[in-house]
Amino acid sequence: MTLDLHDARERFEESTDFTIGLEEEFAILDPETLELAHRYEDVKAACDLDEVLADSAAGELIASEVEIRSGRAETFAEAVALQAERRARLFALVDSMGLALGAMGTHPWGSYLDQTIIDTPHYSRLREELGYVAQRNNTWSLHVHVGVRGADRAIVVCDRMRELLPPLLALSANSPYLDRRDSGLASVRSEIFTRTFPRCGVPSPFVDWDTYAGFVDLLQRTNSVVESTQLWWSVRPHHSFGTVEVRICDAQTRGEDGSALAGLIVACVAQTAIDLDEGTAAAPLADREIEENLWRAIRYGLAGKLIDFRTGEEVETRAYLDGLLGWTAPARAALGIDVDLPDEGGSERFRAAVESAGSLEAAYRDAVAETARTYGRSPT
Repeated sequence: MTLDLHDARERFEESTDFTIGLEEEFAILDPETLELAHRYEDVKAACDLDEVLADSAAGELIASEVEIRSGRAETFAEAVALQAERRARLFALVDSMGLALGAMGTHPWGSYLDQTIIDTPHYSRLREELGYVAQRNNTWSLHVHVGVRGADRAIVVCDRMRELLPPLLALSANSPYLDRRDSGLASVRSEIFTRTFPRCGVPSPFVDWDTYAGFVDLLQRTNSVVESTQLWWSVRPHHSFGTVEVRICDAQTRGEDGSALAGLIVACVAQTAIDLDEGTAAAPLADREIEENLWRAIRYGLAGKLIDFRTGEEVETRAYLDGLLGWTAPARAALGIDVDLPDEGGSERFRAAVESAGSLEAAYRDAVAETARTYGRSPT
């Protein structure tokens, strides 16, 4: 994924509105011990023998992770169906290899000190450039791509999506444990990834393509980046696909939660574009306001409160998300997206499971089994 900004701009100019791509990351596990298994190369080699998985399974830096991608879909229903097929194939293949897959933002006790990096020139270069940061990043997430036509329009959509990152993170927060301890956070993954990687977290607004391209060109000329994938912001224009990519969310333990979360993200991007086209978009929030809500999402997840800065009041996070459902109703109707949000966040569910099971290991084993049931089933 090079930094040819002219080609990237043309890709956005030729993009199709609201095409969809889903990407889900899973931890590769030893099913007996539930320890992280650094077996990506073996899993990928097996995937390459499958006509579907060969093009849809990919690596993401660390050898204890595999990502599954839906590929481009014209509708949300098609994206979900494609992803369901790929999920089922991946889980069946991994099971046949004597491995398992986990889906949370962090492994509850997996040590980054034991982490290994995928042995390719690309990832070896990142290991050299990032040092400790690459070693520390044993985290897993969900990414959603939404096609947006027009380079300037895509940048403005990214700018406006910034204030929606906190509620989307709150909904997805699913990483309370790290190093066998309750971190006290709903999404400790966010503190590991978005606070340590360069060019990460919530970007400043760029306003238009030329301003964005000028900054990226500067990074390239000053030897900060050599490819667009080194722009790790939580929302970004994807140069190769002509999409707005939302990258803020924790991996989801249950397959249906992953699909619901993706549906809301798609609807938010689409509604943002629609409001901009119709001239009805509200004035954007300031950086400091977005950061305040981001901390609340990291700390409390779905169980907390966010600030409605336009009214100056605290709002229960679930009520805030209900507001997003109401706001996105036109986009969801147009795109055929029906979102059923969970009543309880992943972090709250896992904490309750630890207390009920009496041990962290037993709760995680149940979570891995739930992931296998809900992601590994064949699509109907």
